[in-house]
Amino acid sequence: MKLYIKFMVSLRCKMLVKQELKKLGIHYSCVDLGLVEIIGEITEDKRNKLKAALLKSGLELMDDKKSILIEKIKIIITEMIHYNGEFPKVKYSEYISNIMGYDYTYLANVFSEVEGITIEHYIIAHKIEKVKELLIYDELNLSEISYSMNYSSVSHLSTQFKKVTGLTPTYFKNLKDKRRINLEEV
Repeated sequence: MKLYIKFMVSLRCKMLVKQELKKLGIHYSCVDLGLVEIIGEITEDKRNKLKAALLKSGLELMDDKKSILIEKIKIIITEMIHYNGEFPKVKYSEYISNIMGYDYTYLANVFSEVEGITIEHYIIAHKIEKVKELLIYDELNLSEISYSMNYSSVSHLSTQFKKVTGLTPTYFKNLKDKRRINLEEV
């Protein structure tokens, strides 16, 4: 049995979910971003207790098929940008469509309808957050960041960064109070 969990976007979230499952005596085979594979079935009472415990931590057990679809898209994007370290060699639309097994136009329409933004804008927002992180770490120069984030040029990265944040990457890097957004809020 699979359970889908909204806002589960970090390793800390996975640890929290594992703790809650253990407290309730729910056995699982896998806990991944946004997904838990339960061994066997769980009672409605345990499901409700899990749902309540997750809500206290800012996570949400999902039942609606559209919400589950949207969450899967978000997880693919989050993993692609923040955890894999390598971008797909194909267009993002093709990559997402292949993993999801749905036509990209359908996915894009559902995503925009539910989230109020396009998948493309969601990807850009995540890429800019990752760029902010890399700027803060100060291990790579802008050229290296541009290459690692799959931008066509430093100019393209800088233009997109300024469009999203209102600041140039260099100005952001020199700020004392660097503001990043939690992945859950992107």
